[in-house]
This record gives sequence, structure tokens and C-alpha cells, in this order.
Amino acid sequence: MNFSRLDWTVLVFTLLLIIVYGVYRSRTSKNLEGYLLSDRQLPWWVVLLSIMGTQASAITFLTVPGQAYSEGMRFVQYYFGLPFAMVVICIIFVPVFHRLKVFTAYEYLEQRFDVKTRLLTSFLFLLSRGLSTGISIIAPSLVLHSMLGWDMTFTTLFMGGLLIIYTVSGGAKAVAYTQQLQIIIIYGAMFTAAWWAIKMLPAGIGISEALHVGGKSGKLNVITSGITENGFDWKDRYNIWSGVIGGFFLALSYFGTDQSQVGRYLTARSEQESKLGLLMNGLAKVPLQFGILLIGIFIFAFYQFTKEPAYFNLAQERTLRQSAHAGEFAAAEKRYQQVQDEKRKTAMALGNALQQNDQVMVNQLRTQLQQDQQQAGQVRDSIKNIVKKTIPGSDGNDTNYIFLRFVGDFLPNGLVGLIIAIIFLASWSSIAAALHALASCTMIDFHKRLSKRTATPLQEYRWSQAYALIWGLFCVVVAQFSYNLGNSLVEAVNILGSWFYGTILGVFLVAIFMKRVGGNAVFFGAIIAEAVVISVYSLDLISFLWLNLVGAAAVVLFSGLLQAAFFRKDSAKIIPSKK
Repeated sequence: MNFSRLDWTVLVFTLLLIIVYGVYRSRTSKNLEGYLLSDRQLPWWVVLLSIMGTQASAITFLTVPGQAYSEGMRFVQYYFGLPFAMVVICIIFVPVFHRLKVFTAYEYLEQRFDVKTRLLTSFLFLLSRGLSTGISIIAPSLVLHSMLGWDMTFTTLFMGGLLIIYTVSGGAKAVAYTQQLQIIIIYGAMFTAAWWAIKMLPAGIGISEALHVGGKSGKLNVITSGITENGFDWKDRYNIWSGVIGGFFLALSYFGTDQSQVGRYLTARSEQESKLGLLMNGLAKVPLQFGILLIGIFIFAFYQFTKEPAYFNLAQERTLRQSAHAGEFAAAEKRYQQVQDEKRKTAMALGNALQQNDQVMVNQLRTQLQQDQQQAGQVRDSIKNIVKKTIPGSDGNDTNYIFLRFVGDFLPNGLVGLIIAIIFLASWSSIAAALHALASCTMIDFHKRLSKRTATPLQEYRWSQAYALIWGLFCVVVAQFSYNLGNSLVEAVNILGSWFYGTILGVFLVAIFMKRVGGNAVFFGAIIAEAVVISVYSLDLISFLWLNLVGAAAVVLFSGLLQAAFFRKDSAKIIPSKK
């Protein structure tokens, strides 16, 4: 990767700008309300950008274009349930949290049920968010590893250390205000990269031709039904039904019960401003995610007319060339370039036929392009098998490196530094919010709830910083074991979340809608439901998005049954509906 002095200048300047701005904005009360909730004084547009910044991690910008490059646009269906979830959250969840003036979402569960239900649900959140945040730390580490060839252990420790310092030193206000600047820089730079990919297409090949080439290669699969000749495929990860239904329950849990997001809109100065921030996020998220995926399609189209790497992980490619399998890799690479040469000729001819509106030739070339693409995929699979043999622990998946390789090989000096900077910024944005959420729950749900000692506001503030530090160290340790995951990073995080989100959501649904169910029933119902979710996933019965529905439905079902069968005498606590 060509990383010039100008790139270093842009990278360092951008990061320093964010740090200085965050320090300037971090002035707040040194107590729990100030550190964790920014004194509940943020306007709706800051809340909106903070929500978007929290969910738009470095993984989003580093791996989603690669996801589109490999599997097409169908990943966008994952977000189809999100707008509906935003409406439900604004109607049901937000009024409850604002009325009770909670620090964490799980405080409500003690008021509705009992302390053990609160602690169980908070623990499930801490476990899921701690593990997924550890995976998120890998994204900027991959940049340094690929860019400079640094050892992954060192890069993870280096990036984790920077993130811990950045997070512990600032509070919720610093996180929220830096996120608004970060999100503007991030989306601006990403779409500049897309423009550059289009600009570098051959003369006579424009956006429409590039999209046509992508479409005929099977990449514009925005809507898929999941229906095969054998019926509906429940293991298909992304289709309209898993997206609308499974994605709805995932988004409902993530935005309605995950403290990393609940903590964002609890900082708003009113209930109405929380709702407005969430609703605007619901409107903006799907188009923005569509745009990020489209970047991957344009990069794919660009590579149909340009020499494409046989393997995108530059660091592992260097290892291959120096290994005992170097000859085997060179032969496979040569075969791949031969296929690529044929594919480039076909793509150019297709572009010309489209311009001349020669429909007969277009149809012939479409079929040929699909055949060329299939051959290229077969050779790529053989290269991945060589990687597995050469590098212990590697699964050969290079999806996470596609966008980064394109940036390093083709973008001009200065813009490369800006793209690398946004990956760092997105990482800081989402991980800082996650660590604050982990610190909030640890402090409020465990330390303050279980400690018998009375602490001053300043001591509570210091304890919150200490817990942010501890969770940061935990996430760095998790990151050390997350390098060679079998999925793209964005899929790995979503799968991990789906192990727990359904169960957590189910507890809240019982709390809000099943007024006769008490704490004992929902506590044991949640434990059984979580066991069901893990069992269903382990047996590979359905795709991960459906686990969110399974978990929520299982908690509701088992809680109702247990209440009727064993806990009839338990009285459920009813929270007054008015202030």
C-alpha cells in the first residue's frame, strides 16, 4: 500500500482535529449525570448524529463495501425492519425511560420485576456488547496491519490503548459532539471514494454501464425472496422476510434495550427530542446503508475493467509469496489473471453493446460475463484453500480487505490518508459509545445497586472512568482472539448480537405487555429462552436474523407458562403510568 507523507499529514491532522474538538466539548458536570448522560441537555440533531455514529462503526465502512463486492446488495435487506422498529420504540420504550429518569434501560426492570431480573438482563447486555466491541477493535488494527505490515497483536494493543485513553478521558458529551463531526467527515470521504471509482472507469463506461455489469454479475440483488425450488430457505441470511421480520426484532432490541443506544437518546433534553432523533435515524439509515453497499458495487465494476488482485489481504499475500506454497500460489494467480483478462474483454464489449443498444449482443455478452464470473470465483476459492494451508488459523476470507486494498492501490495521495482516518474515527465513535454504555451498566446496575457504601458524586464519576478502563482492557483481550473469524466482521458482530438481543427484548416485552407476569417467571423464562437460542444456532436450523424473533417469542412463551404453572402466587409489580 502506497502511504505518502501527505497521507500521514492528512491522517494525523484529522485525528488531532477530532481530539481537540472532543476535549473542547467535554466540559460537563463531574458526576454520573454529566459523565454518563451529558446532563440530559443535548438537542435532537446531536442525538441523531450520535445514534448514527454509534451504530456506524469502523466495521461498517471497512467491510460492508467488501460484503457487497462478494455477495451483492442483498445485505441491505438486513435494515428493512429498522424504520418500523423506530416507530415502535418511540411509542412504547422512550416514554417509559424518560418518565422514570433512568440511567440505564435495566433499572426499569427492577421497578417492574425484581433485582435479579435486572441484573440478569444487564449481564446479558454486558456480555454481548463487551464481546462485539472487542471484535470492533479489530477493524482499525486491520488497517495498520495491512498498511504497514505491523504484527496484529501489536496493532490491536496500540489501537486498543488509544481508544481507552480517548474514551476514559471524555464523557457522554464529548462522545456525542465528536460523533457529529466524525459522521460528516466519514460519509463525505466514503462517497468521495465511490466517485473516484466511477471516475477511473474506462472512457465510454459510465454509472449505468457499471451498474449493468454489476447486475449481470448477480450483485444488484437488492430484493431476494429466500424461496428456492425446495421452498423457503430458513438458512438464507439476507432476504426480504428475514430482513423485515428478523431485522425488525433485532433493531427493536438494539435501539430499545441496548444501553449503547439507549444511552445516546437519554442524553436528549426532552422526550420529544429523543423521539425525533430516533425517527430521523429510521428515515436515514436504509438509504445511507444502501449507498455504502453501492460503493462496493462500483468497486466491483471497476475491477471488471482493471487488473484485480487474486487475493485482497496484502499482508497474507506477502506471506504466501515467501512460503513453501509460493509456486502453487503463483500458478493459481496466473490462472486467475487469465480468467480476468477474458472477463475484462467481455465487460468492455458489453459496455460498447449497451451504448450501441445492440440487444442481441448484449444478451450474448451477459451470459458470457456470468460464466467468466463463475470461473473467477472457482479460482479464487482455490487460492483461499492455499491460504488455509499456508497460514495456520486463517480461513482464507479476504472480504474485510477489499475496500482497503482498493483505497491503497488506486486512490490519490491525501485521499488515502483521509479514508484511513475515517476508519479510525468510526472506530473511536462506536467503541467510545459502547465502552461508556458498559461503564454505565456496571456502575449503575451492579456497583451502585449492590454496594453498601455511600459514595460522593466525584467518587462515582471516578468509578465510572475506572469501569470504562476495565472494559476497554477486556475488549482488547477479546480482539486478540477475533482476527480469523469465519465471517466478514460486520456479519460476525451481527451474529453475536443475535445470540442475546432476542432474549433481552423478550424480557422488556413481558414487562410492558404482560402485566400479570412476575419476576420469577420472567427470570427463569429468560434463562430457558437463551438456552433455546444458543441451541437453535448451534444446530444451524435458521439464519441468525431469525434468532432475534426466536429469543423474544421464547421469553414471552416460557414466562407465561411458568407464571401459570409455578408462580401464580407471585404478585407482579405495576408501575404507575403517570409521573
